Amino acid sequence: MRTRAAVIRETGKPWEVTTLELDEPGPGEVLIKFVASGMCHSDEHMRAGHTEGRLPMVGGHEGAGVVEAVGDAVTRVTPGDHVVCSFIPACGACRYCSTGRQNLCDQGAQMVTGMLPDGSFRFHDDAGADLGGFCTLGTFSERAVVSQYSCIKILDHIPLDVAALIGCGVPTGWGTSVYAAEVSAGDTVVIFGAGGVGSNAIQGARYAGAKNVVVVDPVPFKREKAVEFGATHTFESAEGAHQAVNEMTWGQMAEHAICTVGVLTAEVVSAATDIVGKDGRVTITSVGRSGDTQIALAANGSVVGWQRRIQGHVFGMCNPLYDIPRLLRLYDDGQLKLDELITQRYSLDEINRGYDDLLNGKNIRGVIMHEA
Repeated sequence: MRTRAAVIRETGKPWEVTTLELDEPGPGEVLIKFVASGMCHSDEHMRAGHTEGRLPMVGGHEGAGVVEAVGDAVTRVTPGDHVVCSFIPACGACRYCSTGRQNLCDQGAQMVTGMLPDGSFRFHDDAGADLGGFCTLGTFSERAVVSQYSCIKILDHIPLDVAALIGCGVPTGWGTSVYAAEVSAGDTVVIFGAGGVGSNAIQGARYAGAKNVVVVDPVPFKREKAVEFGATHTFESAEGAHQAVNEMTWGQMAEHAICTVGVLTAEVVSAATDIVGKDGRVTITSVGRSGDTQIALAANGSVVGWQRRIQGHVFGMCNPLYDIPRLLRLYDDGQLKLDELITQRYSLDEINRGYDDLLNGKNIRGVIMHEA
């Protein structure tokens, strides 16, 4: 079958919207007709060459749609099901899945190649080249064939444009605060970057009971939205936040600093380390440019003597099979803001404009709406 998709052929070049050939689903595979796809910064990192991957590649890893067909041995979903695709597959059987760390599933090793579990590809161009889907998905395509390990069935009444965001940005941000950082009641939390992931780190910190949720972001629009998502204080710069945190904690500084900026730098990590007190934790969600060093600290003065901890994580340490439905239940109950995350909707042909808007600080989250 034929499908329209947005493709990265060469780093640094614009997205190319083209028509590809798509294979039928094989054993353990699912054909999905996508309705919506979130425009995450991770796809921009791949396009810009900040992260490495096998090209050409179909972009997109935050998608929701309807199952059209399934291959042999598929047990998780059936045709007609509404699904969210988790950007981290969960096979349920590898060492990490079987010990409760589904966010580290071994199937995630193919995220930057786009190969399915059998080592092959389902997208092909007219020249005969195989294309992977980013995070083994490719949600910037109207249709895709994915592993059942990536599929999470959801309730039919959940809007699919909202549901798409649950595939990556929402659990990554929310889980950063709740699971990775382990924010507790009464804590002071400083969040660097209030975009699509940072906004959900704010929501997670408030849900966990933080007293002070301090946001640092240079973009006025994002600082305004941060208050809507639960921030108690916002600052344009790390210097302003540092002085305020010192005052509000009587010199003890924050328990947590969370890095959710668009592009991680050594300066951000240094500022985050400086703003936490003794036994403070710096949790890093952002990624930086390949080849750069983002953590460069004096161990004696910054880490050892203060017993500070610096920690990375994947997917907010969330379990896709459990936490994706859980977060949608919170949304259904009015306890999690998702509609408010969507700043603007775009057609597939508008993808380059959408990413320009993201880079210019105009969006919390843009969403591509595929044609019916």
